[in-house]
Amino acid sequence: MNSKQVVLITGSSTGFGRLFTETLARNGHTVFATMRDPGGRNAKNASEVRALAQNESLIHVLEMDVTDDASVERAIDAAVSKAGRIDVAINNAGYFLTGLEEAVTTEQARRLMDTNFLGPVRVNRAVLPHMRRQRSGVLMHISSVAGRVVLPSTGFYCASKFALEALAEAYSYELAAQGIESVIVEPGAYETPVFGNTVVAADEGRTSTYGAVREIPAKINAALSSGAGNAQEVADAVLRIIETPAGEKQLRYIVSPRKVGVDEINALSKQVQDSILEAFGLTADTKFVKGKAAASV
Repeated sequence: MNSKQVVLITGSSTGFGRLFTETLARNGHTVFATMRDPGGRNAKNASEVRALAQNESLIHVLEMDVTDDASVERAIDAAVSKAGRIDVAINNAGYFLTGLEEAVTTEQARRLMDTNFLGPVRVNRAVLPHMRRQRSGVLMHISSVAGRVVLPSTGFYCASKFALEALAEAYSYELAAQGIESVIVEPGAYETPVFGNTVVAADEGRTSTYGAVREIPAKINAALSSGAGNAQEVADAVLRIIETPAGEKQLRYIVSPRKVGVDEINALSKQVQDSILEAFGLTADTKFVKGKAAASV
């Protein structure tokens, strides 16, 4: 893989996605910053990214709605047409849903999963044929500490990230022999617009009997906001991961201002998963092979 890579990022209008775009471009990587409706609702954000691109010429803005198959495919095709390849796809688009679980409607749950989980499914399906032809590539999944631990009133958000982590881990086993890596980044609480864009459970009438438990969402949101770190730490971690040589990346990276035991969960999980792969005789099949040595596809 080239030292300077072509990176496609979803959800680049604000927050982590914007920071990833700026950080990677300033370090010489070509970035396709994707977002919904850059000519409408995200016109201001798109204009700011394009202004940045005047100084950092390696940034290109593309329209992508991760909940729409055709939109995802158009953006991927446009990036490949312009750059010739995509080395890294960063699945960053997502949002936070809070509230007691009974108060979350099925429609809210569906929309959350459509973005946070099925969005990466669409992006990965669109980009993988190109990576397989290259015999190299990285699928990066921006998960969360909430992809490993659960707090009350965040169950649906956690479920979306748990699902994403399961998918990303399965990809890592299945794609390694073709020279493609799948990695997971697990940020803790960082100061980004995600808290301002939080969706709240809609059916509050369901919570009338919960007593003091009704105050849990507010307590958690206040604690997350007050303890939030500098989000640039996550962007710097993403840069380091992308610049780690092929075949040397970890499956999971936790980046958090607080130690919450996720490192220990990840270490134990790796031991258990290694044992499972060995028990099923899959250890050799799931080892990373550099693309030029991979079997024809």
